[in-house]
Amino acid sequence: MATPIPPKKIRTLKTLTFEYTGMDNKNNRISGEISAPTLLRARMLLKEQGINVLKLKKKSGLHFIKLRGKITSEDITTFSRQMATMLGAGIPLVQGLTIVSEGSSSNAMADLVRKIKVDVESGSAFSIALKKHPQYFDGLYCSLVESGEQSGTSDTMLDRIATYKEKSDSLRRKVKKALYYPAAVIIIAMIVTAILLIKVVPTFKEMFKGYGAELPAFTLFVLNISDMVQAYGIYMLIGFIILGFLIVRLYRKRVGFRNFSQRIFLIIPIFGPILRKTIIARFARTLSTTTAAGVPLTDALTSVAKATNNIVYLTAIEKIREGLSIGQQLRASMKRTNVFPPMVVHMIGIGEESGALEDMLGKVAAIYEEEVDTAVDGLTTLLEPLIMVFLGIVVGGLVIAMYLPIFKMGSIV
Repeated sequence: MATPIPPKKIRTLKTLTFEYTGMDNKNNRISGEISAPTLLRARMLLKEQGINVLKLKKKSGLHFIKLRGKITSEDITTFSRQMATMLGAGIPLVQGLTIVSEGSSSNAMADLVRKIKVDVESGSAFSIALKKHPQYFDGLYCSLVESGEQSGTSDTMLDRIATYKEKSDSLRRKVKKALYYPAAVIIIAMIVTAILLIKVVPTFKEMFKGYGAELPAFTLFVLNISDMVQAYGIYMLIGFIILGFLIVRLYRKRVGFRNFSQRIFLIIPIFGPILRKTIIARFARTLSTTTAAGVPLTDALTSVAKATNNIVYLTAIEKIREGLSIGQQLRASMKRTNVFPPMVVHMIGIGEESGALEDMLGKVAAIYEEEVDTAVDGLTTLLEPLIMVFLGIVVGGLVIAMYLPIFKMGSIV
């Protein structure tokens, strides 16, 4: 009996990414990416799409790393403002996307806009094309664009989105300013202290070997710290880096740890009140934008909850949604949560009763954005002398510790 011949194993070709430049059916120059197992197959796929290929090459991993993560929130804000201006001026969507892509200073952003343009040219709605890039256009953004498409007010809606994102970016920069300034100064102080302990203090230690008397306690304390930093400094640095990495990873991966951290952030002196004001401003600004777009209040609160990005306010907004679902007014539901200041609840109540909820929410957002700005400026003004005192104590303390034996010797002589 003949031995059966085993079937040949089918080799699966690895899919590669290629970058191309070509001309479309309308003789417009376009660029983009395409996935295919081989260069020949990529060329054939482009030809089937009606693209006359001028340049086609494999996308390198280094190029991917170079572009990855280059698109910032500010880039998306600029894109929103530019598209709102284009559509408001009566420029067709595809032409507007072409102008924005060609005028973008960021290669990564230009590439993203070209991808959106290709999808729109192939028949996709603008909102559908945006949904293919959720890392840059969240659910709120796409929903508002879709509402504008359905109502025929895309330019107005994009203008509202741009204003919303401009306010959000401004608020984010203010909070970062409040956090980065003291953090940067403390890091510099630590670096200066480490240099003094590793390079300067050992020089004095050599001088003190022939001192012939007992060194002051403060000097001995600093010398012992210097010895410890020289012996274990690198391990301490590695330990701090690993600890920081683990904390960041826990915050991102563990819901319980993240929720606990977010609660703690709100009760930290000085910074906690700024964070609360920031969240309330974001809450009011997001709800104002969605309400103006005609989104039902209960649906709008879902987007608002994501914008707050804090478990305390996420829970509170869920309670508000539950209250609205059983017929309560927004003011009553907000008051029941005990996390919104009475002034905010009162102003929103007035907006409900007068039928101007959108305008009143905008005013609340403006008030709290101004308060955040004032608080950050005040914090910076307060921290400057405190940081100078801290640096003076640290650096001055090290200098005094090293010169105490010399002063003592001089008094003896």
